[in-house]
Amino acid sequence: MKLGPHLHRIGNDIVAAYLVDTEDGITVIDAGLPGHWKELLAELEVMGRSLDDVRGVVLTHGDSDHLGFAERLRRDHGVPVYVHSADAGRARGGDKPKLSMGRSKLRPVAGFLIYSLGKRAWRTSYLTEVTEVADGDVLPLPGAPRVISLPGHSPGSIAVHVPAADAVFVGDALTTRSVLTGTLGLQPAPFTDEPALALESLGRLSGVEAAWVLPGHGAPWRGSPASVQDTVRAAAEATEA
Repeated sequence: MKLGPHLHRIGNDIVAAYLVDTEDGITVIDAGLPGHWKELLAELEVMGRSLDDVRGVVLTHGDSDHLGFAERLRRDHGVPVYVHSADAGRARGGDKPKLSMGRSKLRPVAGFLIYSLGKRAWRTSYLTEVTEVADGDVLPLPGAPRVISLPGHSPGSIAVHVPAADAVFVGDALTTRSVLTGTLGLQPAPFTDEPALALESLGRLSGVEAAWVLPGHGAPWRGSPASVQDTVRAAAEATEA
């Protein structure tokens, strides 16, 4: 799905990954689930591109539902995969995330599980090699993606700001559709290691200039990143009330 002149999405509101398309090639932000491989190929064809145009994959964190086809691209096509140093172990399958679910509803959870199984979530290919990044790094990839540390969901969660796409990719630092309750709108993401820290970290988006805030789960959100923290905090307070 084309979102803008340099911006495409594959997947859907349950699990999504993104492509930044520039004259220098393509940067993939997150890699969804293994079954998104076919969608990657189909979207590249629509774009008039091929796997040879993919220059790198940037992971917003190391959870399995963001690793998807990353190792396949690295192993079979020599595409480097970038992940924050604090999540490198998780991306390699070593450090396991916390799985505290909190509130949930049967239908959204069942929908998430069915979709994930359909995209072969049980066949996670962990990374065998990663290129580690840190806060503030500008990566040598199309769109010059800049790393913004957002610890909380995981120790190495990051946002990726790509001015060429007018977008900031936030992974699971927040969600716009809870996979556990089906609730829509900006809100905290479930399965977060340290919820209070995740909320505090969102303040680091206040100086980012972008029209799109793009989560790994939920619909793309258009608006100022400066307003994100207050909106997510209000949603968290409403849930706790």
